[in-house]
Amino acid sequence: MLGPFDVSPLTLGSDPSVRRQWIFRLVLLMTVFTLFLMAVGSATRVMDAGLACPDWPLCFGTLVPQMNLQIFLEWFHRLLATSLGLLAIAFVGLSVAWRSALPPWVPYAAAAALCLVIVQGILGGLTVTELLRFEIVTAHLGTGLLFFGLLATITVGLAPVSGGGSPRWLRIAGPVALLCIYSQSLLGGLVSSQWAVHQCLYGDRLCGVLHSHLMGVVPATLSVLVVVIGAWRSPALTPLLRQLSFSLLPLVALQVALGWSTLQLKLQVPALTVAHQMIGATLLGVLVAISALAWRDRSPHSLKQESSTSLRSA
Repeated sequence: MLGPFDVSPLTLGSDPSVRRQWIFRLVLLMTVFTLFLMAVGSATRVMDAGLACPDWPLCFGTLVPQMNLQIFLEWFHRLLATSLGLLAIAFVGLSVAWRSALPPWVPYAAAAALCLVIVQGILGGLTVTELLRFEIVTAHLGTGLLFFGLLATITVGLAPVSGGGSPRWLRIAGPVALLCIYSQSLLGGLVSSQWAVHQCLYGDRLCGVLHSHLMGVVPATLSVLVVVIGAWRSPALTPLLRQLSFSLLPLVALQVALGWSTLQLKLQVPALTVAHQMIGATLLGVLVAISALAWRDRSPHSLKQESSTSLRSA
């Protein structure tokens, strides 16, 4: 049997399985690409390069301006975002053209992804024209994380892995932890977009925003630990779900350590700040994968139990 990466473009033909594998490749590429784009965007903000190009969509009125580090970061971020938009358009076109070879939900998911890209592009432009207003910058981050999460969900839905069933508790604990991490990421976006660390440490302002983010560590960490402990106590969990769940523990530990180090060093090491945001995005992506797998591969026992419950209630 051919694997998802063992197919040549020359063999596409009309084979539904081959077309599905190529769509899976495309979405997986877009997911990884989005994570890299967020890393570049984080570096752009940390290096105070968000307004290095004072106009939009061009940069100093041209496609390729004269470069320094700040201008390059902002210009490169826009180039990557444009490339991702083109990939999203290709995804919609292929998912419609090959819809007979795909699950019926894929074209709708592709259209939703394209809509998020359009919204994200508008917000990206507004961050420049509105001079980095914190509400717009935070919305830009939140939309980017939603787009990343949607792509990760589509990737899992198309992944050529066999499911062995997942317990009901994981279908609840996974999304709850995901919501906590997403909320904590938005709080982090508010902290960074308002420079709340500097404002609080040096001017005793916006300390409430900073403290909200710090207190948000508690529910976010506890919700993730529930998933990890539940996976450890569930011997029937599939190997893939178990591995993903266990990977949450080092990610959370690293995220907390990076956050503490960033605060102690007062944001003086940009690489730590970028790493803190990227580990947070990776943590969110893993939770999306766990939640999507849990709902995709519901255990036969759970389905039978839910069906009988519905019949009794009817």
